[in-house]
Amino acid sequence: MATSVTTQTVRPLDTLQFDAVGPPELTDVVARHLRLLGATATTLATPGREHDSAAAQLTGGGFAGVEAVMSWSGAPAAYGIADEATVQAATGIMAVHGRRDGAPRGLAADFAATATGVLTVQGMLAALLAQARGGKGPARVRTSADRAGLLTVSQYLAAAGADEGEAAELAPGGPPFTSADGVLFELETLDPGAWAAFWRALDAPPDAIRAGWRPFQFRYATACAPFPVALHATTRAHGWERVRRAASVSGAEVCALRTLADRAAEDDGAAPWSLGLLRPGTTAPAGNAPTPERPLAGLTVLEAGRRIQAPLAAHLLGLLGADVVRIEPPGGDPLRGMPPACSGVSARWLALNRGKRAVEIDIKSADDRRRLREMAADADVFLHNWAPGKAAELGLDAEDFAAVNPTLVHAYTSGWADRLADAPMGTDFMVQARTGVGEAVRPHGEPAAPSLMTLLDVLGGLVGAEAVLAGLLLRERAGHGVRVDSSLLGAADTLIAPALRRAAGGADPRRPAGFRHPLPTADGWVTPADACAGAAAAYDLSELPTEEAVRQLSAHGLTATAVTTDLSDLHHDPRFAGSISRDAHGAPAVPDPWSFA
Repeated sequence: MATSVTTQTVRPLDTLQFDAVGPPELTDVVARHLRLLGATATTLATPGREHDSAAAQLTGGGFAGVEAVMSWSGAPAAYGIADEATVQAATGIMAVHGRRDGAPRGLAADFAATATGVLTVQGMLAALLAQARGGKGPARVRTSADRAGLLTVSQYLAAAGADEGEAAELAPGGPPFTSADGVLFELETLDPGAWAAFWRALDAPPDAIRAGWRPFQFRYATACAPFPVALHATTRAHGWERVRRAASVSGAEVCALRTLADRAAEDDGAAPWSLGLLRPGTTAPAGNAPTPERPLAGLTVLEAGRRIQAPLAAHLLGLLGADVVRIEPPGGDPLRGMPPACSGVSARWLALNRGKRAVEIDIKSADDRRRLREMAADADVFLHNWAPGKAAELGLDAEDFAAVNPTLVHAYTSGWADRLADAPMGTDFMVQARTGVGEAVRPHGEPAAPSLMTLLDVLGGLVGAEAVLAGLLLRERAGHGVRVDSSLLGAADTLIAPALRRAAGGADPRRPAGFRHPLPTADGWVTPADACAGAAAAYDLSELPTEEAVRQLSAHGLTATAVTTDLSDLHHDPRFAGSISRDAHGAPAVPDPWSFA
């Protein structure tokens, strides 16, 4: 640990300075997160829009410094991947988000750029951490929005390239539901009994109740939910209060969709994570020294994660060089068997967990809990996303681990981080509903609807990894163990921050009608860059092959790219030549989101 940077640090980037230049879409998240982590800006100049790439630099604090370079794409300019819209089109984001509607559709929020910003901060923190640990950290980090986009669809891509088909139908349909008095709402339960009880309380047809459970259960995996029409008809026959009572008696939960104005009115501007110092201690020397290519080499992460958020956060730490050990229940993670499979292992599970070691621990057993604490004594991070209060109930909370390892970083990735008193169940779609994301991802003229692509689980995983890296750097600088808390709420606020700023300033927070709607061609779809959309809409492309449509727009000086409609085609897409590989099970694997030098 470098003695020159171990002063009374309370934030990991205190005493460091940064500057950032380039398009705000690529730099805003980076600049805000660096400030929240303690760095001060060296200039107040507004980043310009005239460049296709962006750069940020961190200096001071006794570090050698690190530079980050961000771009929209690593592909040649001729392929037309030049902004958020074209990144979404090329990487398959539009295809996945559009499954609910039966056709590709752009997210009106800048999801790929937001992910790029978080990944950039991760890379910079990892570089500084390597320096603080006495290793040779990278001096430059490169990220691109197209690689970030591929990462966000990695589970869907893995499923598309599996040995077998989906376990549930890929067809249009899904929430939100609508009550008789016009309230749009999300429904959530993980229990089929609660699902059935909710619908019985509303007098839904029994066959529709049975047929609806499977698409509802698999909507997290498929990004669509073709429910029987009778279920939507059932909710439209009852007022909101009756729907709420049905949820209350059944054990299911409902959440009315909130507006961006609602969220802006209550937004406290909090960081998407919190860091707190625990006990002082001395960090043991790592077994392997960090390198520019693997800045987290020599660190051990214990991950007790379920579903997406925590497993993805740990996966990213593993890509940075950490040794990740998954804590799984007796018999192993049941999601290993979730179809579709590659060589007998769930393709989606592999997208989040390949390369991790696994240890089976029964957290209900006192002996196994003692064993887990013993494992934590030699670890650097313990990461989990258990239900609220579960860690304390089990004696596996931050202070419990600090007793055996004072320098451990204890990280909790939750739904709400205890920030909202009236919060419903902390799952992706409920957080989208409660925070106004349903409005942010749809332009004017369309009813608000949370995306059935797991936007917040994925972005929550990215924010969780960013928070762990910040905690590890703070540990090195302060000489204390650190408690780290991140949440889906923090991810939501990061994604919709531009819309919340518009709402808070009295402007319309939603994008204009037709925003990021692809243009149909004879055999597919084309998406123009946002700045070219108005001019491109004047051309009739419907009888042209997609490649010819792109060429025609380009000949008129308009930037556009083809929309990926089948994710399995990405393997052979020249826009991503050689970047998508296969793992040992034959499952598709996307490239690492950073390049270090």
